[in-house]
Amino acid sequence: MAHDCAFLEDLLPSDRVSFRADARDEHATDFGTDVEGQGVQPDAVAWPDSTADVSAVLEAADERGVPVTPYAAGTSLEGNAVPAHEGISLDLTRMNEVLDVRPEDFQLDAEPGVMGPAIEEAAGAHGLFFPPLPSSGDISTIGGMVVNDASGMQTVKYGEVADWVLGLEAVLADGSVIRTGGRAKKTSSGYNLGELLVGSEGTLAVVTKVTISLAGIPEQIRGGRAIFETLDDAAAAVTDAVQSGVDVAKIELVDATSARMANNYLDSDLPDAPMVFLEFHANHGIEAEIDFCRTVFDAHDPLRFELGDEEEMETLWTARKELAFAVADWDPDLAPLVPGDVTVPISDLPTMVRQVQDVAEEYDVLIPTFGHAGDGNLHYAILVDHGDPDHVERGKAASDAIVERAIELGGTATGEHGVGMGKREYMLREYGEATVEAMRSIKYALDPNDTLNPGKIFPETADGERVRRPARMER
Repeated sequence: MAHDCAFLEDLLPSDRVSFRADARDEHATDFGTDVEGQGVQPDAVAWPDSTADVSAVLEAADERGVPVTPYAAGTSLEGNAVPAHEGISLDLTRMNEVLDVRPEDFQLDAEPGVMGPAIEEAAGAHGLFFPPLPSSGDISTIGGMVVNDASGMQTVKYGEVADWVLGLEAVLADGSVIRTGGRAKKTSSGYNLGELLVGSEGTLAVVTKVTISLAGIPEQIRGGRAIFETLDDAAAAVTDAVQSGVDVAKIELVDATSARMANNYLDSDLPDAPMVFLEFHANHGIEAEIDFCRTVFDAHDPLRFELGDEEEMETLWTARKELAFAVADWDPDLAPLVPGDVTVPISDLPTMVRQVQDVAEEYDVLIPTFGHAGDGNLHYAILVDHGDPDHVERGKAASDAIVERAIELGGTATGEHGVGMGKREYMLREYGEATVEAMRSIKYALDPNDTLNPGKIFPETADGERVRRPARMER
């Protein structure tokens, strides 16, 4: 359904509104929808450069029943930024200023369109850093990280983005501006609206300012890799290390298939074997922690446990960060079907890793496996020939089997990518109807007209229905 968005020309300068096909095409997809052709072209694209602009657009759109989908870097993987019901794509990339750094309080204020490298540069000038920056932080915005509750390779030590958000400024669907949290380290004042907006994927409000905590850059940083005979041994070693209390900042699992793909893409020379990449952070005593980890790993018969210099470590982390691109580049006849993102309790990580291997064999599909293993987050890509219906169906069945097993183990269908359009079907299975209905009730309360990012998170929207306030709830 097309929407009349001509009113935008009265709200924003002409250079910040576009009805052109090329601009609309650019905002029709994100990283997770290019392959499947699930993109939806918005009726218009708007580029606000202030909270006042966002408020004006939302107020006008809400009054007219025009959907608004927030958009920034477009690097989400579950169709989170796709304008599923057309309307306006609200591109926040021009709100890209670091507003303030308060090193004495370990805090930084930023607009939502600020990219990860700008956060690191501003913090680094004061000897600080933003620990939960995700692996895709170089190409992601802080606003996107917050609303998807992103996390990355250092989550095992530092937690996820949600743990570092102190306060938010956000605009509700009707244009009202709200503020959550503040500069204090803690508060027990009122409802925790900030935690509600973190991870809401732009369905409840548009974040226009973020206050985050920072940490001091560690005095000592060392890293390396452990190479194993089997992927099962590698997964067991990770679980044992976490359960034993090894103080590790990064502990990443990479299977042999992923290593081959990284070598092909980057012309690197990773061993053709399952590996665990490691990095340790400390201000003192780091060698003792490394020795402790080595002792724990020795119980799982590693072929080698190697520490690297700074250049060697950069090579390892580059290979890990580029894996998504390496997987996509592997075979011109195959493309990823879904971006795997299950997370399970750490004690069940070996079971989950084995499940993926068994499913790949059962359905005869290629599934490279890697991930932030230290927090139980397993990534995988199911590669299929999208021109072969049988191959696609086997891939879908494999994906469902993996996610179902993760939920059975007390885990989740999505550890860091969000629900978007891709994981809606699992919400009821993961939480049950009563919990999902409670989520809908919050959506009804804050966005009764379903203006903000419709078609996301809630299962019923899979058939094109809208999550609007039911008549029984009207006053």
